[in-house]
Amino acid sequence: MRKIIIAGNWKMFKTQAESLEFLTALLPKIADGHEEREVVLCTPFTDLGIMSKSLHGTRIRLGAQNIHWEDEGAFTGEISGAMLTEVGVRYVVVGHSERRQYFGETDETVNQRLKAAQRHSLIPILCVGESKAQRDAGETDTVIANQLAKDLVDVDQNNLVIAYEPIWAIGTGETCDAKEANRVIGLIREKLTNKNVTIQYGGSVKPANVDEIMAQPEIDGALVGGASLEADSFARLVNFV
Repeated sequence: MRKIIIAGNWKMFKTQAESLEFLTALLPKIADGHEEREVVLCTPFTDLGIMSKSLHGTRIRLGAQNIHWEDEGAFTGEISGAMLTEVGVRYVVVGHSERRQYFGETDETVNQRLKAAQRHSLIPILCVGESKAQRDAGETDTVIANQLAKDLVDVDQNNLVIAYEPIWAIGTGETCDAKEANRVIGLIREKLTNKNVTIQYGGSVKPANVDEIMAQPEIDGALVGGASLEADSFARLVNFV
């Protein structure tokens, strides 16, 4: 059985007060039922300490939004694996589409970050996906296959989550057709040596479409962003039928 993981990935402008307000409203809504589903909150770095304490004793796991590949001497504005494990982080997002699109993140650095996460016994959530131009040109399958081939070099697939995160669906309100998302995720699974890797869909997952998305046989969860990170909406995603 593949693990189902629903992960929320905050925008970096969220304050500690906003994070705690969200958590206070969320916890009663997901306390019981669906315990087989892992729930992860990936918060801004400045919130990790207080969220670690607040999540203690709950079923929600703490996640981070990036990791540097150097254990010592990480560049200014980056965070090391040791810093993440110190505050109880379990998951870390790597290769997010915004970093690929706006910061020029390469597959080579994504690979280094993945291996750094695993060195520190963190579970990386690897994001892969195509841009609108690539999609319109019919290059989705090739782009994702190339990303996987480069990103996963010497990466332990037994300690990994993948999120299919089409760049064109991030922050636009557009969502990939559920059957097309299932097809692409099936393609991703074919490229893996471990066929039981949890593969999420990320890209405008909302309460209105979560049931259809999660009904697809290849989709094992969701990675959702700010648009779905209200307590009621996120609880609905966690508690999908």
